[in-house]
Amino acid sequence: MCRPIRPADAGPPHAGTHDARSPDPGATAPGAPDSHAPGARTTRTGRPRSATADSAILEATRAALVELGWSKLTMSDVASRAGVAKTTLYRRWPSKSELVVDAVAVLFDELVLPDSDCLMADVEGVVLQFAGLLERPETKTALMALVAESTRDEALRRRIRTSIVERQKRLVVLGRERAQERGELPRDPDARSAARQVDLIFDVLAGAVVHRALVSGEPVDEDWAHAFTGLLLGGLVAVASSR
Repeated sequence: MCRPIRPADAGPPHAGTHDARSPDPGATAPGAPDSHAPGARTTRTGRPRSATADSAILEATRAALVELGWSKLTMSDVASRAGVAKTTLYRRWPSKSELVVDAVAVLFDELVLPDSDCLMADVEGVVLQFAGLLERPETKTALMALVAESTRDEALRRRIRTSIVERQKRLVVLGRERAQERGELPRDPDARSAARQVDLIFDVLAGAVVHRALVSGEPVDEDWAHAFTGLLLGGLVAVASSR
């Protein structure tokens, strides 16, 4: 088990493995909509949606993105690949951008927080999982396309923030809570301070990994993950000390 993290020992080498526990298929991330579709916003009445059809549509969307790219991807092509009628597809997702966001959000929901009783090992585990996810062609193609399109579409940007960013902050929230219970991190003075810390940690972690993997094209290996985690945790200690 890790010792409490202090400025003098913010980045010690850790021992053990980074095995992540499999996510509960029935679990719903805090704040996530209660529907089969990751970005669903309303409760529908009538015949229940088919989880099998939703999964086939999202898988077809990712395959089409890799093969065709954003500009050539059409709702008709996705419907054909998934073996559903276009009307079925449009009832679930009114636009291509909403469909692609949800197809990517499902992939990010695969990320889980290791339970290694050590904050450093937990963070490294998430970093390596995230990097592995970004290596997959469907993730890389979809994410880069969404980021580019969102610069011209504020509604798309909000949907990305709601369906992907806010949902994945659950990992930071849970990681900090566990570390605070173990005494590795100090308790937050108030809820506002906690929220700011969660936002900052998520932005730094996600931004660094995405930049290295997708912009710089450099490997996110165990050595890099360890060095980055030490830097991140050292920064958290410095912020706590400044209070």
